[in-house]
Amino acid sequence: MGNRYAIVLAAGQGTRMKSKLYKVLHPVCGKPMVQHVVDQLNRVQLNELITVVGFGAEKVQDHLGEQSHYVIQEEQLGTGHAVLQTSDILADKQGTTLVVCGDTPLLTSETLQHLLDHHEKEGAKATILTAHAENPAGYGRVVRNSSGDVERIVEHKDATGEERSIQEINTGTYCFDNAFLFNALNSVSNDNVQGEYYLPDVIGILKQEQEKISAYQTPEFTESLGVNDRVALSQAEKMMKQRINEHHMKNGVTIVDPDNTYIAPDVEIGQDVTIHPGSMIDGVSVIQDDVTIGPHSTISNCDIGTGTEITQSVARDSQIGARVYIGPYAHIRPQVNVDDDAKIGNFVEVKKASVGKGSKVSHLSYIGDASIGSGVNLGCGTITVNYDGHNKHLTTVEDDAFIGCNSNLIAPVTVGKGAYVAAGSTINKDVPAEALSIARARQTNKEGYASKIKATKKD
Repeated sequence: MGNRYAIVLAAGQGTRMKSKLYKVLHPVCGKPMVQHVVDQLNRVQLNELITVVGFGAEKVQDHLGEQSHYVIQEEQLGTGHAVLQTSDILADKQGTTLVVCGDTPLLTSETLQHLLDHHEKEGAKATILTAHAENPAGYGRVVRNSSGDVERIVEHKDATGEERSIQEINTGTYCFDNAFLFNALNSVSNDNVQGEYYLPDVIGILKQEQEKISAYQTPEFTESLGVNDRVALSQAEKMMKQRINEHHMKNGVTIVDPDNTYIAPDVEIGQDVTIHPGSMIDGVSVIQDDVTIGPHSTISNCDIGTGTEITQSVARDSQIGARVYIGPYAHIRPQVNVDDDAKIGNFVEVKKASVGKGSKVSHLSYIGDASIGSGVNLGCGTITVNYDGHNKHLTTVEDDAFIGCNSNLIAPVTVGKGAYVAAGSTINKDVPAEALSIARARQTNKEGYASKIKATKKD
């Protein structure tokens, strides 16, 4: 196998998207389109990957970072002109060059690998990735000769009636012998209505030079989808969602309602996980075996341990252990670590805190900037008062402590191991281990006082 290179065309403005966001950065299942393309290319053995950027260049470079080299297409003069901008990097190299559009998020590494292998096996100077379309209207048709080699690509508007009956269409993804590609690009003309230099013209030039042109047909038409507007974006989203969900179901995940379950491409899910309708799992979340999620839960960038259940709740950027129960209506904010066998109950918010093994925060509490030990019980309405108006402060509750209902723990403060805090207390000093702390006003009953108040109201 010789050297392999890839060029990602990502310079177009995408005016049909009618958006302030650069076209290839529009997300499909939570990931920008161009990142989908680059991720698939990274799974193919390449010597170099180059992204051609134009409008929004800085944002694309900021997102992809060191995953690619970059060249800038200052003027949008067509796909052939875009490829020509890589000359300084590729023109003098030998090998195979793959050209892919940055707005084709459904392409897979398997298809790209088959395309490369087919191209090199056939000894072609150019190979077109094609697809079978039940309704090919609007697509360029691939016309083959009796040997199966490509004779030409004819655009729909220029095709004869017979040519329009052809259902093999051009997807806009190509393989080229690199040296022949750049030699041919120098002969591409802009003598057309748009005044642009088109990459498909290279096919015609190579054919005129009696070079072999081949085609590889992907078995999945959906991979050919290029996203140029919001309608196509929604179609790509639907197709990608279906692909992802089917992948997980085939690997032992129960998705009760796949049409209403959203899972990002980089999520890892173990076996015998059950996901109920209305749930979203995104980022780089990892879900271990036997977890139950939903209905109507959002999980983002979380690691979730075996046997945990998250019901009608939100969890972001956190570590959640095994056999944990969360919800309903709990909010796990970033930088939370919940240990095994813990419980985070209904209407509980946890932020930048650790909750130890077997501890319970059952309901109606806010736990922020806190270190909660193991075996701790935080009663209903417990609040860690962490913010003084300028700075956040830490609350520490050590192992086996018991915090009564409606208690305020004013940070910085420590409740010692095995200590008790009486219900309704406001704690602003450390509580020693095994102590009982009562910090509330003494109850006073004034007999008959309510009757006096009522009599005053009547007057």
